[in-house]
Amino acid sequence: MQRLRVMRVLTRMNVGGPSMQVTTLQRHLDPARYDQRLYTGHVGDDEADYQALFAPDLPVHRIAGLGRRIGPGGDARAFAQLYAHMRRFRPHIVHTHTAKAGVLGRLAAVAAGVPVRVHTFHGHLLHGYFSPRATRVMVGVEAALARRTQRLVSVGARVRDDLLAAGIGDAVRYRVIGPGTVLPTLPDRAAARRELGLDGSGPVVAYVGRVTGIKRPDRFLAAARLVRATVPDAQFVVCGAGDRLTATRAAAADLGPAVRFTGWRADVHTVYAAADVVLLTSDNEGTPVCLIEAALAGRPCVATRVGSVHEVVVDARTGLLTDPAAEPLAAATVRLLQDEDLRARLGRQAADHAATQFGPSRLITGIDRLYAEIAVEHGWWPEHETVSAPV
Repeated sequence: MQRLRVMRVLTRMNVGGPSMQVTTLQRHLDPARYDQRLYTGHVGDDEADYQALFAPDLPVHRIAGLGRRIGPGGDARAFAQLYAHMRRFRPHIVHTHTAKAGVLGRLAAVAAGVPVRVHTFHGHLLHGYFSPRATRVMVGVEAALARRTQRLVSVGARVRDDLLAAGIGDAVRYRVIGPGTVLPTLPDRAAARRELGLDGSGPVVAYVGRVTGIKRPDRFLAAARLVRATVPDAQFVVCGAGDRLTATRAAAADLGPAVRFTGWRADVHTVYAAADVVLLTSDNEGTPVCLIEAALAGRPCVATRVGSVHEVVVDARTGLLTDPAAEPLAAATVRLLQDEDLRARLGRQAADHAATQFGPSRLITGIDRLYAEIAVEHGWWPEHETVSAPV
């Protein structure tokens, strides 16, 4: 049986769910079955590099122009490089991740005659990113590309349903394969708080993620002020960076030392260990890895009811979901901070749910089965190889 050649294309390796998933697949899909190569652009100046922080040993082919910034010159260079690499590597499958890589990678794969294109939607750009006109253009592009893509992977059922409702792809092409991750052993809570420079006396609410518009850091600060009106010794940790970090720091000046900005940390599990509650305030999400990590750490989450968040946080069972506004988010956070028994129960149930639904084996097995299905369809593997290899 021949090894499948898989060319994986990601816009950039910034800290976030797509980079984590790609790294997991590159490291853990069976090398006896797959010859994988990863192609990615450069992270922006205001972003943390996932590879540098978490995967310095991961082999990566860097593609100039494939980063976040869009421009005809850089995009054309990235397309040309991807096309050239495809002609040399001759992949059976080009698997793209995130929007820009999905466009350039799939167009290059069509031009290079790659037999199979697969694209993963780690979320979508249908709400909260662009003007209505730009969104219509984006939907048209994605719909056209979906017709030339043999398999579409969604990280959550709600994300898939939103894309289908927008006319992007058809149900038969989609597979729902959620993220998968693990956390290192957590440090002692008191030690974690000392490491972060936190006062040990008050409860801690953590935010982990990009500090950018769609994540609504302004809403996080508004909720923090409301929480402190009822729980005056509450402290807040913001672990992350992004284009709104400077503005968010400035806006938090009135909160003083009650809000600590840590930037991205390679030991993000220390942040979860220090926290009592994890808060997510986004307008739009796919399946947020930060909520999975928080659950694995046994920390209940308060989050907005958007995207596939409800597939990670089961309302009133593993955390609390609210409408996307500061007042209900603050009220839910206060409820957890003031009820230790509820907080502990939801945390235990969150850990059990996350370990079952979002362990790395679920992601690895799901993609392995998908690739095997494709290989059998094209006669590259015999029929019996539709059964996934042990993980």
